[in-house]
Amino acid sequence: MDKFEIAHQRLVEACDSRSWRDDPENPDEPATIQAMQIALNLPKQEPPARTEVLEAAASAVVAVCLDERAGEDGAFAQALGQWYGHRIRKIARRARNKAWRDVQSLPGVTVADRARAFAPSAVGEVDPLIGKLQIGHTDLAYDEPGAPLGDAPVIYVDRSLDMSAGKAAAQVGHGSMMLAAAMSVGEARAWADTGFKLSVREVSGEDFRTACAQDGAVVIVDAGFTEIAPDSATVCALRRPIA
Repeated sequence: MDKFEIAHQRLVEACDSRSWRDDPENPDEPATIQAMQIALNLPKQEPPARTEVLEAAASAVVAVCLDERAGEDGAFAQALGQWYGHRIRKIARRARNKAWRDVQSLPGVTVADRARAFAPSAVGEVDPLIGKLQIGHTDLAYDEPGAPLGDAPVIYVDRSLDMSAGKAAAQVGHGSMMLAAAMSVGEARAWADTGFKLSVREVSGEDFRTACAQDGAVVIVDAGFTEIAPDSATVCALRRPIA
């Protein structure tokens, strides 16, 4: 197998029949509390569109999981392996200006100069350049981006939950990686060849339920540690838009 196939196989094995309730996390053992950090580039002047940021975050997360380094045996793959073995947490942080530029040197993937997802780590061992980025204050106004683009995957978000942009970024990241895990390696490779092009659409509760009822829908149910109630379905990832 080549590196992409290995990375995909590792992702599939990590996500297969996964339940957050069964993931081993022990507050007395800090190494068991792992997270993938996501930096969102949110300049004070001319802030980006919310949808643009969410799409970049979703693409960045799956790009990290299927990066060539994830199919090797080095530190990048080891970091993913540690994270895969525990609860799949993601933490979105606000970055801007020099702080945004500084974190580009850390292992990860940046998409559209809007979001960078990093190789995971124990939450107590986050690089200081990431650690100084603020969690929260990631609010962006809802926008109306129109119909999804082409036949690329779509991640539908339940807008009725009124999640912050940071929370939604983590959720669409869950959706993109779980969708890739549900794909064959051939499908995932074809998606990778597009740069993991996708659309994110925040929709009404009714439209969200319609998306979740589609064949092949990958539905993310949140543990409810922040912002929303436990067992809330937050996002639904589809291989292509609803016809």
